[in-house]
Amino acid sequence: MNSKNDFDIQCSRKVQEIETVLQDYLPRQKGYQSIIMEAMSYSLLAGGKRLRPMLMKETYDLFNGRSKALKPFMAAIEMIHTYSLVHDDLPAMDNDEYRRGRRTTHVVYGEDMGILAGDALLNYAFETAFKAFVTEPEDSLLIGRALGVLGEKAGIYGMIGGQVIDVRETGRDISKEVLDTIYELKTAALIESAMMIGAILGGASEEEVKAVEQIAGNVGIAFQIQDDILDVVSSSEVLGKPVHSDEKNKKTTYVTLLGIEEAARTVEELSQKAVSLLHQLPGRNAYLEQLLMQLIHRDK
Repeated sequence: MNSKNDFDIQCSRKVQEIETVLQDYLPRQKGYQSIIMEAMSYSLLAGGKRLRPMLMKETYDLFNGRSKALKPFMAAIEMIHTYSLVHDDLPAMDNDEYRRGRRTTHVVYGEDMGILAGDALLNYAFETAFKAFVTEPEDSLLIGRALGVLGEKAGIYGMIGGQVIDVRETGRDISKEVLDTIYELKTAALIESAMMIGAILGGASEEEVKAVEQIAGNVGIAFQIQDDILDVVSSSEVLGKPVHSDEKNKKTTYVTLLGIEEAARTVEELSQKAVSLLHQLPGRNAYLEQLLMQLIHRDK
């Protein structure tokens, strides 16, 4: 396995490659509606870990993928993730003024354009993913399967479904079962989508795709629990966004339910499950394994 320094160098290079892909697929700023393209670009290019497209690419590499259909999906999933953040930050949701160390989209462009920028990114994500049919027409069956996963995991049976429960239950005491459902849908579903699409386009079998979904589910929930912990123990300077927002919004989290120590123990258990499942797959990708662990045990 790579040293932390080697990993950071590799990660930085891979992030730069993803930034290039995103730039390639962003719409050009033209026409009377060019303000919306500008807001989309501001939101999408605000930095960040680029976790989902990176996980997609690394899972694809795990299965020695050769399809050219991957890049449109890498851009699409980051657009979907970004639109969800833009809408999360709105006054009607979390009402946050900073994201990734800079002012949120609705603060810069107004609440109306914040809503429309999110809508535009979601719609354009699918426009972008559909370009895969032109890029690699002979892979149309795999592309169709990948689109099905992208739609389901981003929608009412995935991320949006989780957000609905989260919004409805904010300010109320909820059970661990409901909290787990929120995390499985709101956070884990899009990570599952990223890794499953990487596996599908990489040529994985149905059984392998299901194993990848389990790995990603464990990682996604652990990632969200770590987010709960960081919201309590970190600082705005380190995170690049406000801390104690869960407390401010009266949200039930793993920390409020179980305490920091038990929450941290759950993160460790889930990460071990994910690695164990990863080792059962036929391929090897040391960077992917280290990436999963870095994400779960991150400090920002």
